[in-house]
Amino acid sequence: MSPMASSPPFALAIRSYGSSSTLDKHGFAQIVLPVTGALEMEIGGRGGAIGRGDLAFVETDTEHDQMAGQANSAFILDLDPGEMAPRLREQLARQPYHPLPFAATKLVDFMALTASAGPAPAATLERWVPLLLDTVEGAAPRPKSRLAAVLAALEAEPGANWTASAMARRGGLSVSRLHVLFREELDTTPRGWLSAMRLARVREDLGSGDVPIAQLAHRYGYFDQSALTRAMREATGLPPAAYRRMMREAGTRLR
Repeated sequence: MSPMASSPPFALAIRSYGSSSTLDKHGFAQIVLPVTGALEMEIGGRGGAIGRGDLAFVETDTEHDQMAGQANSAFILDLDPGEMAPRLREQLARQPYHPLPFAATKLVDFMALTASAGPAPAATLERWVPLLLDTVEGAAPRPKSRLAAVLAALEAEPGANWTASAMARRGGLSVSRLHVLFREELDTTPRGWLSAMRLARVREDLGSGDVPIAQLAHRYGYFDQSALTRAMREATGLPPAAYRRMMREAGTRLR
């Protein structure tokens, strides 16, 4: 176990589990966030399995167990449940095995990189935990977006030549109405949302595969590899190859 620096009401540690039972019960809430491998869990009599991109929530005074048949590591976040929004706490108590929204997965990746360099400063943890909780809560079911058709099309074809007019047509909207809805619902522009989604997909693929960078540029709508490199430098401070190397090295250290 590799504990990370923290201060109340949060405590974060990296732990690995084996095939033996680790039945436990405690007077604080707990969130389990796999970084590598997968875990089998039982929470309050409900069984489930989680891997990277998932979370498990353990309510206070709830018996739980976790084990694994493969190499693994996970963040274990202990927290005062009073720090959670009531709506989020109720939702996770009902559904203790929960997929993370894409943005929250990236937050976990960020903390994994931070942890790989040594204990995280308490100030970092105090900023990261509320942001993680807010991101998870923000993905809770909401009324159907008026941009649902547009967003689904963009996510299905991220490399297509999406102009504002093409997006508006896909959603049955005028261009001006498209811009208004993006600002009202997502606090960004259509182009800004598309750019962020494309770059998030690129970063995901860089961290998890061996697809050539030029091919990723074509897949996600960049004019060429140089355009993708410029976008990566602006967003992360690193070119694609260095970002891929950093993610692989961090994953190796955490195994």
